[in-house]
Amino acid sequence: MNTKNNFVNSYPAIWLVLLGTAGTFALSMGVRQSMGLFLSPMNTSTGLGVGNISLAFAFGQLWWGLTQPFAGAVADKLGAGRVLFIGLVLVALGTFITPLMTTTAGLIFAIGILGAGGAGIAGPAVLMATATRMIPAEKRGLATGIINAGGSFGQFLMAPLAVWLMSLYGWNNAMQILGLVILLALPAAFLLRGKPVQNTAAGQAPTSTKDAIYSALKTPSYLMLAAGFLVCGFHVAFLATHLPGVISLCGLPPTYGAWSLGILGLFNIVGSISMGLAVSRWRMKSLLSLLYAARAVAIIVFLLTPKTGPVVLVFAAVMGLTFLSTVPPTAGLVAKFFGPAHMASLFGIIMLAHQVGGFLGVWLGGKIFEANGNFNLLWYIDICLAVGAALIHLPIKEKQLQLQAT
Repeated sequence: MNTKNNFVNSYPAIWLVLLGTAGTFALSMGVRQSMGLFLSPMNTSTGLGVGNISLAFAFGQLWWGLTQPFAGAVADKLGAGRVLFIGLVLVALGTFITPLMTTTAGLIFAIGILGAGGAGIAGPAVLMATATRMIPAEKRGLATGIINAGGSFGQFLMAPLAVWLMSLYGWNNAMQILGLVILLALPAAFLLRGKPVQNTAAGQAPTSTKDAIYSALKTPSYLMLAAGFLVCGFHVAFLATHLPGVISLCGLPPTYGAWSLGILGLFNIVGSISMGLAVSRWRMKSLLSLLYAARAVAIIVFLLTPKTGPVVLVFAAVMGLTFLSTVPPTAGLVAKFFGPAHMASLFGIIMLAHQVGGFLGVWLGGKIFEANGNFNLLWYIDICLAVGAALIHLPIKEKQLQLQAT
């Protein structure tokens, strides 16, 4: 075993790995999930319309997912360091030049291709796989929960910071400052450098990345997991982009929009760490079904309740508990199915499904708002999808599977 890439038995080393992975996710996710706060001032400045700007954000959701399987395949071969460096530089550049874009195509390039693509390259597929390989199996559940909580903690900090920066310097300069802040994660690329070890079971031939993907795509449990995660992407992206607009329609001050995003992130820290602990005690597919069912119930209650300030903040807190707490059991199932050797590639495909849902959530949210002046239809779709996701996880078979060569 290569000790350089698997220095996992020392607690200081484990926490160093978690600091690097969680810190990277905190900065990239925090900035990315705060972009919805800029939608209204961007619309006022450019006059492009909510629908066109939502298209740029929606394309970013899709591209964030599309980059992850490819970034994961490179990380599986070469290690995470170089992949993370390139991703962080791209997301910083895309965020920095966004205020200079005055057309829909320009926003798609800056937000969708550079910013979201960079965040995908340095995203959870590579970060989760790196931690899975470098940390002992018995600690992986908690580790993925901590990494996921890092993204939420970043969101909790960045949303109020973005509003404060906008009040001081205007939205243009505020966004460029956030772009520079992302570069603080670059030391993690050095920390997580090195080529991973492709471990295989005794008596089993090594499997190529291509064969691993082909085998996974023929596995019903893997496909059902991907379908459920698509629904997660729909929920998460819609809330991250359009929740400030939903709250504005309730006649509440803009500060409630910022705090709602911050509370989403804060309570997802609790949800993520709790789920990281739970995956070692309960069946992961059952935990996922429970999370999606809880989302459906929360949305129904929110729609039936008067929209006061405390109500929207409580709703944000409840949704925060389930927001990205789906990641630890989802990543855990991928690792349980196929092992850590091709984790970045296989979890990257699951993340791609998540972002297809994210594209639909953001784009449909903008289109439905333009057509109806509200988001009601989107909420009804959200409820149906949550119920479907709760049900589709029940037939998943939790067992270790063998990857087959083509």
